[in-house]
Amino acid sequence: MKFLNILFIGCLFLISKTALAQQEVTYYGDIEPIIITNCAVCHKPGGYGPFPLTSFQEVKSKGSFIGHVVKTRYMPPWKADPEFSNFKNERVLSESDIQLVMDWIDGGMKKGERNAEAPIIPNLMENRTPDLVLEMNEPYQLSQESVEDYRFFNIPTHLKEDTYIESIAYVPGNKRFVHHSRIMADTTNLIRGIDGLSEFDPKALEFQKNPLADEFLYGWVPGNLPLLYPPGTGKKLYANTDLILNIHYAPTSSKQEDRSRIELFFAKEKVDHEIKTLTITEKDITNQPFLLKAETKPTFYVSYTVRENMNLVSLLPHMHYLGKSFKAIAATPKGEAIPLIKIDAWDFNWQSSYLLREPLLIPKGSTILIVADYDNTSENASNPNSPPKDVGLGWNSTDEMMNLIFYYY
Repeated sequence: MKFLNILFIGCLFLISKTALAQQEVTYYGDIEPIIITNCAVCHKPGGYGPFPLTSFQEVKSKGSFIGHVVKTRYMPPWKADPEFSNFKNERVLSESDIQLVMDWIDGGMKKGERNAEAPIIPNLMENRTPDLVLEMNEPYQLSQESVEDYRFFNIPTHLKEDTYIESIAYVPGNKRFVHHSRIMADTTNLIRGIDGLSEFDPKALEFQKNPLADEFLYGWVPGNLPLLYPPGTGKKLYANTDLILNIHYAPTSSKQEDRSRIELFFAKEKVDHEIKTLTITEKDITNQPFLLKAETKPTFYVSYTVRENMNLVSLLPHMHYLGKSFKAIAATPKGEAIPLIKIDAWDFNWQSSYLLREPLLIPKGSTILIVADYDNTSENASNPNSPPKDVGLGWNSTDEMMNLIFYYY
């Protein structure tokens, strides 16, 4: 009998030990796929992130930091509500993913053993080499006065003929201090004198009076991947187009320079559908004027009628520091509501191009409905003005905008 009791206790011990081993969270068994899929896209050697997260040692060394940013959902930097609409470049951790990361950290960040092939870092461009690389004309020396710096740069493409591109990427020359960049296209060649000018230079305002061929060709912030169009489509850049960069530099007191570049990827397949751009702007607001009075929290509305069938491939909402939330739907002539995008907590520092998984048909006659909330009060920690002042439309980041850019065919 005594022998049976000992045997029974031994079996319980072995079963408990096996169960604990099965519950133990390890890097290779549980964490690596989460990190590689959602973080290493930017956090890799040569990537946009400030440090790599591609190995056990790299991830373990940042364990506590990773735990904080994923628990607070500061990282990955994805602002669109995944319960409202989904996108090809979506990076969102589930509650179970976050719990696994926290359990791994609390359990001592064990390495474990790899029992499957190493996951591959997602790469929309599949390591393609750009067909045309365009650098700023010369390095720009950043201000050493610890102030926000907003600059325009003009880069001629010298394209000899109209050219279709299937992707465009922006590569910051100074990853630490380039805060964000907006790329515009000009076919007049009359804005070349804006090169190097500050947003606050009166001469820059004069150049802004010239109409642009594309007001928002591409927007970049850390974490925003290259804009990629579907096979068989392409965005046309006209011969001799100039690209205009609007770059925001973070404050620094040290000697720093930047020479950012733009990478263009030409369409390799026959282009059956030309990518067009529709920019819904402040002039489309129904409750004009677009003026944010000091110490107010205004809401602006858009009701825009679509004039042709649109096969939507990508969209990009845009506001500045006073933006708080953004929501857009398409109401079809048949009364259907197509959810487009919903951002409950707007963050000027994390703006993305949202790529549709498949082209989304918005029928002719549909109505694009937009609701955008702003906060121009002292309560808004992001308010660039203290005390708040009346703010209207303008390119400067201290002005305001309300855009929704559609890329479609």
